Amino acid sequence: MEKPVLAAEALTKRFEGITAVNCVSLAVEAGEVLTIIGPNGAGKTTFFNLITSHIRPDSGKVYFMGRDVTGRRPSQLARMGLVRTFQIVRPLRNLTVLENVQVGAGIVGTDTDEVLEVLSLVGLDSKSSLPAGLLTHGEQKKLEVARALAMRPRALLLDEPLGGLTYSEAEEVLDVIKQVNRRGTTVVIAEHRLREVFRVTKRVVVMDQGRVIYDGPPESVSKSTEVVKAYLGGRALEI
Repeated sequence: MEKPVLAAEALTKRFEGITAVNCVSLAVEAGEVLTIIGPNGAGKTTFFNLITSHIRPDSGKVYFMGRDVTGRRPSQLARMGLVRTFQIVRPLRNLTVLENVQVGAGIVGTDTDEVLEVLSLVGLDSKSSLPAGLLTHGEQKKLEVARALAMRPRALLLDEPLGGLTYSEAEEVLDVIKQVNRRGTTVVIAEHRLREVFRVTKRVVVMDQGRVIYDGPPESVSKSTEVVKAYLGGRALEI
């Protein structure tokens, strides 16, 4: 049986007595689009930080391509093909869009033609020579994805890629995610916006108070009593 691309085994992290991630285990298969959802403070971003070694777990293991990568430096993981984006985009505002992607891809020496191909994929090729500071918020989100793609990821972790976007901007980013996945990249998304992100995923993991309370198809998530309670205190959850 083929090993999962990415796996967490009983990951746990505590901050000053608060358990942010509580013994979370899950596996992501090659070519999958997995979406992790949950209320504010559910542990989604902390889980991403553990997976990508931006913080170390108190216990548990992380496996990438069948190898134990727990505690490896984020730069090492990026070279191996495990790449992430962040909730808050911080482009290098005085550099051009193209230069921003080149900086992001510096560890693999991506050339200009390849960067332009990535920018074309996210719909920013026509703005490659503009300073990144002139981009809209939605375009900056796309630029963040482009910088990650330029590292040639095997697995791409997107932390709230739709945050702060209008509906039309969110649709454009979702189209990019679908194209990225069609090219063979495994994608894991942490997101709040359920209705939109369910367009691109066939599997949803719901976290609440640091633990997994649901793992299954998106069409069944609103039927879970635990999920409804976590989001709305027992009222019906509409998706």
